[in-house]
Amino acid sequence: MLSRLTRPQALAVCALPVVALLATAVFAPLPFSVAQPGMTANVLGENKGTPVISVSGAATRRTSGQLRMTTIEATGPDTRVSLGDVLGNWFRTDRAVMPHDSVYPSGDTVKEIEKHNQAQMRESQDAATQAALKYLGIGPGKVRVTLKLADVGGPSAGLLFSLGVIDKLDGDGSGGDLTGGRTIAGTGTIDAAGKVGAVGGVALKTQAARRDGATVFLVPKAECADAEAELPKGLRLVPVTTLKGAVDSLVALEKGKGTVPSC
Repeated sequence: MLSRLTRPQALAVCALPVVALLATAVFAPLPFSVAQPGMTANVLGENKGTPVISVSGAATRRTSGQLRMTTIEATGPDTRVSLGDVLGNWFRTDRAVMPHDSVYPSGDTVKEIEKHNQAQMRESQDAATQAALKYLGIGPGKVRVTLKLADVGGPSAGLLFSLGVIDKLDGDGSGGDLTGGRTIAGTGTIDAAGKVGAVGGVALKTQAARRDGATVFLVPKAECADAEAELPKGLRLVPVTTLKGAVDSLVALEKGKGTVPSC
């Protein structure tokens, strides 16, 4: 014979599955990654003792200033991210909770993802070199450019690579530096025709840029709103859509003449 439960007893019994479900949710892995501002590297200088940009077949310039590519650091592709991790980082301005697939869009294993990212970096470097040489009017085969950046994958350094090659070979086109002696940072993919594409994570990249001394940040125009969301004080955003537009903006900044677009 079943006895009737009191109201408090009934509520306690009903609450048990809810508590168990919440406890499971807190500790269960979720399809997210937690990202933070990563390293930056001056493409006009060296990375781990090796020049980032090496050129043969043409004379190069001695440059001043810096062109810093930016990165984000995310939890590893096999790291378990729990509800507690998500809630703990959701409201931090120096962290971002991102869908796992937006950070690691291809591959099921760490090795597959690393291989994919390395392939994207190689393709980006090739496109960056082609775009820079095309901008300078240098035909294929006349100049050899080698780009090396350790421990960085993906295509988001493409724009800065192209600008670095241009600054090394031609500067601002009239004897000055493309940077104007400033520390310029930025991000953006680039194709061989010089079109700049969006990359993601720009709010974190602006923080990394300012931390490492940048005063100007080149951002793909489509990501202006994201970049403005947590923009550090003292960092000026310059939106770009093409390599030519980026060069024109930097020259205008250097010379103090012409129009420099803003977000």
